[in-house]
Formats: sequence, C-alpha cells, structure tokens
Amino acid sequence: MAVRIVAAMEGMEEAIERLKEGKLVAFPTETVYGLGADARDADAVARIFTTKGRPATNPLIVHVADVAAARDLAGEWTPVADELAAMYWPGAITLVVRKTDAIPAVVTAGGGTVALRVPDHPVALEMLRRSGVPVAAPSANRSEQVSPTTAQHVADSLGQYADDLLILDGGACRVGIESTVVDATGGTPRLLRPGMMHIFHANAGESVPTSGDDTPRSPGQMARHYAPAVPVHVLPAKRLRKDRVAGDGVIQRVVVGQPAPEPSSNVQWLPPDPDGYAAGLYTALRLLDAAGVSRILVEEPPRGPRWDAIHDRLRRAATPKTDVQ
Repeated sequence: MAVRIVAAMEGMEEAIERLKEGKLVAFPTETVYGLGADARDADAVARIFTTKGRPATNPLIVHVADVAAARDLAGEWTPVADELAAMYWPGAITLVVRKTDAIPAVVTAGGGTVALRVPDHPVALEMLRRSGVPVAAPSANRSEQVSPTTAQHVADSLGQYADDLLILDGGACRVGIESTVVDATGGTPRLLRPGMMHIFHANAGESVPTSGDDTPRSPGQMARHYAPAVPVHVLPAKRLRKDRVAGDGVIQRVVVGQPAPEPSSNVQWLPPDPDGYAAGLYTALRLLDAAGVSRILVEEPPRGPRWDAIHDRLRRAATPKTDVQ
C-alpha cells in the first residue's frame, strides 16, 4: 500500500529509519500535519516537491528539536532570533535566518536564508529528538489545497500521489493553521506570514511589523493557497444571506453565548473565538468540499490582531485560479 496510517508512537521507530534512509514521513504538529524529509538530503527534499506538486520557488520550513539544532543550521544567529526563540519556542513561530551550506538550495528556493521552527507537539518533538534529523516539511497536502489537520486528511490529499508514505497519526492538530513566520535576519523582526501566535518584540514597538519585501523567503506567501476545489467567497453576514442559493456550502460563526446549531452537509458552524475558529476552519472547508457543494460562502469573521491569520488564509483560499496564472 502506497500510504499507511500508523498510531504515532507505534510507528515512531519506522519513521526515524525512513528519515535516515531519505524517505518521506507525514507527521503531526500543533499547527498542521507536515510532509517531512531530511533537510540535508537534496534528493529526499525533492520528493516532497514532487509528491505535493509544489513550485520549486516556494521554500520549506525546517523543523528542529531545539535552539541548539537551529543554531547549527544558521549561518548567522542574530540577537533577534535568540530573543524570539527563547520567548516562543517550542511553538507556532518560524524564524527566518541566514543559512549554512548544510541546507541545500532546494529547501530555500535558492535563497540564502532558511526558515526554522521548533514545533510544540509531543510526536514531532519525539521524532526530531530521537532521530537527530532536521526535517524539512511543508503541509502534507497537494500544493494550493487545504492543509491537513488529521492523518486522514493527509491520506485523502496525497494517497494517489505518494509512492511510499508513512503517516504518523497524532490526532487532530490543536492550532489548525500554519505558524507565524518572522524574518529574524536583521536588528528588527519583520512579519512574513501571520499565524495564531501574535509576536511582540521591543525593537519593533508593540508588535512585529509586516515586511515590505515581496521575495518569498517563507512558505504561504503565494497569492492562492489553502484552497478547496470549489470557489470560496468571504461575505458580510447580510450579503451572505442575500446571495446564498441552493447548492452553496456555508461557514458561519456561532453567536457568543448561544449553543452551536447542528451542522449539516452544507453548513458548518465554527466557534466564535479566534482560536476555536482557526482550529476548525480547514476541516470545515474540507467537509463542504467533499459534500459536493457548488461554492463555499464564508461569513466574514471579525477584524483585529487575533483574527489576522484567519483573514490571510481565507483571502488566499478565495483567490481564483485565473488570478494567479
């Protein structure tokens, strides 16, 4: 069988051996499931791109066991990187730093920086610590599609594309969307991709400012991303009610203080708070896509710093394919 789902700890030894042999392993993190290979092995990393159908211009995040392992892969470990790692690792923040020659160009899309993260998930940390392997891993799904937050999502997305893939089943991801990515190469951190972790740093004022650099030094910066097969439209509540027709799928927020209505094949309800909403968003998109709806209408979430990452993912999911061709 090309794809196998195995309980995480039962499959741990095999996963470690596979990484050392240059094979692929899908594994859980607190954000989404990753499709991993030894980051130092260019041939193994190339298999990630082939399996995902991922553009070679889109760099990967390298997952490591601790700060010491991250330093080993950094050509320059800045004071900013040191401070942010001490504050937020293990956690859902990725730091972009200058790379060493140990990281092949295929990982970084030919750039001179590398994105590093220490995940906050027991399965991922166990695999990284016991193997001693830095693992390059994007989300374990086909390129541009909705990221997986369960092992079954991985199998559904990659089953027909992976020649040989072990999936470690660690349950549902608790954060549900990808990490915050910060450029830590200079004296002031710059936000490259928003995530559910809102970063604060003294040199940046109250919060880390958005980078004005259009170079894709981190993943998740392509115009279209995180998208189901059917069109997605993000609409204010009143317009959603007006525009909705038979055959539409709908994602709405539960009203604060009220019980969640029962979901149906074409309506998914998400919690009113940003953390709960993020944790369920990708599953809701997948369920509606699988239900055969003609399009997905998403009730526009609130605005504010804690909702920024959710708006980023919805905006990219709603970008039509014709806009990026």
